[in-house]
This record gives sequence, structure tokens and C-alpha cells, in this order.
Amino acid sequence: MRFDDLFDDLEGQLEQELHAEEADLRIEEERLRLGRLGLRDRMMALARERSTGAIAALRLELVGGTVVVVRPTTFGKDWLAGDLIDGSPWHPQGIVPIAAVAALVLDRAHVDPSLEPSAATQDRLIDRIGLPFVLRDLGRRRSSVELVTATGSLHGTIDRVGRDHLDLAVHEAGTPRRDRAVRQYRVVPFAHVRLVRLVG
Repeated sequence: MRFDDLFDDLEGQLEQELHAEEADLRIEEERLRLGRLGLRDRMMALARERSTGAIAALRLELVGGTVVVVRPTTFGKDWLAGDLIDGSPWHPQGIVPIAAVAALVLDRAHVDPSLEPSAATQDRLIDRIGLPFVLRDLGRRRSSVELVTATGSLHGTIDRVGRDHLDLAVHEAGTPRRDRAVRQYRVVPFAHVRLVRLVG
């Protein structure tokens, strides 16, 4: 055997081992990236796809079985907001706590896009804003809401927001919050809030 052939053979084996090691490293890095992927990340990836026309909205099954279709406009720390696609001619807006999402319902064509890595974005303020802050703002604006909870729907106005709950003054839908119109007050833990639909 000639030394040239021996060295060529050794070089080929070494190159093959290096390529196999690089491939294994890439596979492990991808496995780690997927292990850190959160539900919010996957929904945001699909929302980005929506801008290209691939996906019109997210189909979410909420805890308790209710299914809503949302065209996301904003993602906060632990919530998303967007247009609710419910068959009405005007699309009401709503806020969905991410903890209330039981499942993200996808077609096969949408699974891979939901796994796409997030584009490197600057740390935005909205990414740090939690659900209580958004609900406090709705209360400050005296916005009329429909609060979908684990036990049903309530119409009213958010009076105040605590660390883990909100106070809802329950009144007829479409009427302003007046003391004489309030039928009752409900203190609702965030853990039971499934959807906050803005009314009017």
C-alpha cells in the first residue's frame, strides 16, 4: 500500500467523522431549542406567518372546550389580543390569557411554521406587560366587557384588578355602568378567566 493512498483514506475517514459530529451537534442544538419553545412562541410564529397570507387566524380551544378563532394583533407576557372571528360582520376584539388555552388547533401544514425560530427582536415593553396591567387599563377606561369564565359569560365593567383577581360590576350588555344598573359584583380569579371580549 502506498502512503498517499493511506493518507487519503485517513483524511476521508476524519472528514466523515467531523461531518457526522457537526450533524449530531446541529440535531442536539435543535432539540434544545425546541425544548425551550413555549406556547406563546409557537402562536407568535404563526402570527408572523399570517402576515405572509399563509394563516388567517389562530384556532384556540380554551379550557372547558370553547373554541375561538383569533386574528392576533398583540402578544403580551401572558396574554394575546386580537380580532375574534365569530361570524359577525364586525369582528369584536378580545384578550385571551395564555393560561386559558387548552390547545392550539393546527392543520398539518401549520405545524412546521409554528416551530420556526423567533426572529431576534429587541426587548419590547409589550413583552413584559402582564394580564393584570391590561385589565387595569380596561377598568380605567370603563370599557364594557363580556367576561367568559369557567362557569359561563358575564357582561359588565371591570371595577378593579388585584394581583390574582378582578372585580366585575355585572350589568346588562350595551348599557353604561351606573350604580343603579349594576345587578351584582363578582370577584373573579384570573385562573378562571377564559376570554375578555370588548363590547361596543
